Amino acid sequence: MMLELYDGALDVEKILSKWYQKIKDENYGAFINFVGIVRDENSIEGLSFDIYEPILNSWFEDWQKRAKDRGAYLLMAHSRGDVYLHQSSYISAVVSPKRRVALEMIDEFVEDFKAEAPIWKYDLIDGKRIYAKDRSHALRHSGLLKK
Repeated sequence: MMLELYDGALDVEKILSKWYQKIKDENYGAFINFVGIVRDENSIEGLSFDIYEPILNSWFEDWQKRAKDRGAYLLMAHSRGDVYLHQSSYISAVVSPKRRVALEMIDEFVEDFKAEAPIWKYDLIDGKRIYAKDRSHALRHSGLLKK
């Protein structure tokens, strides 16, 4: 499984280079990635993230199975804690023999990540973490995990 969690902002160049070095000789034809960057909006200083790892691991394993059925596999990195403006908190990639599979799957994966991954987002304003309720969603079957 290639799910990596980091404390703080992601080192995009290092992570993507590591992933590329891992896959470049495996005879895949496509390595499509997505990098999420914290935008300057709503007077925030950054974002902060809490992750429920058992559900995230299960969600990612399910996606890995879907990818395998299409001859592909997924890579993902996400931040825990604080990530400031213009830094990255999320990177994902699809590796596939064919570009069409990778292009379609990266879109599906990123959209499902936004809707289903058990990651809670907070705005950083004046040095405080403020739950971003207006930009959050309840997870299906989450029971007490709802915020």
